[in-house]
Amino acid sequence: MKKRILVTGASRGIGRAIALTLSKSNYHVTINYLRNETMAQECLKEIINSGGEGMLLPFDVSDRVATRIALEEVVVRDGSYWGVVCNAGVTSDAPFPSLTGEAWDSVIQTNLGGLYNVLNPLVMPMVQARNGGRIVTISSVSGLVGNRGQVNYSAAKAGIIGATRSLAQELAKRNITVNSVAPGLIETDMVADAPIDLIKKQIPMRRLGKPEEVASIVAYLFDDMAGYITGQVISVNGGVI
Repeated sequence: MKKRILVTGASRGIGRAIALTLSKSNYHVTINYLRNETMAQECLKEIINSGGEGMLLPFDVSDRVATRIALEEVVVRDGSYWGVVCNAGVTSDAPFPSLTGEAWDSVIQTNLGGLYNVLNPLVMPMVQARNGGRIVTISSVSGLVGNRGQVNYSAAKAGIIGATRSLAQELAKRNITVNSVAPGLIETDMVADAPIDLIKKQIPMRRLGKPEEVASIVAYLFDDMAGYITGQVISVNGGVI
């Protein structure tokens, strides 16, 4: 039986690339999504057509009650997850003086609150299964060095790093590793309206990253050879320091 993993925000972008890559590593992948049902179905179809296994599981990671209900139902029916990738996130950028309370709350509740909402119902079943496991959170270069106009996003992503390192300490003796991947500028919908040419000049490699390049690091952290790596943050950013 294939080990079961959950990838949140997996209908597009980095999450989709992660789901597709892990499915090729012989995992059964649960594709979480919120609104992009068509894209989520296309992702699942691609997995199945490639000989993989998966399922769809829609829920809003920022909704604590709905997330717990959805995940507990799956765990009761199918058993605990062996791995989780906390990828779902949103942005709502603005200079801090004009940053609204709603923009602050939505980004914090989805990006950082979503980590708690997803992992809290899943960690104890993972521990009780006594089969080890993998947890990977997706942070950002903004959580490491900050970024103008992204105080809310940077705060959430920095919080993810702190939570990752602390949870790694708690779960290490259970053979469950917890690591974070911090992408830089990646070719996704989130940067579609950004001044790409200007951004490239600030990146030593002079290009944006690809979702698959982030996914490959996540896949490595899920591999048996990464079993002694925990509490770490791995940047995928083209050389930005």
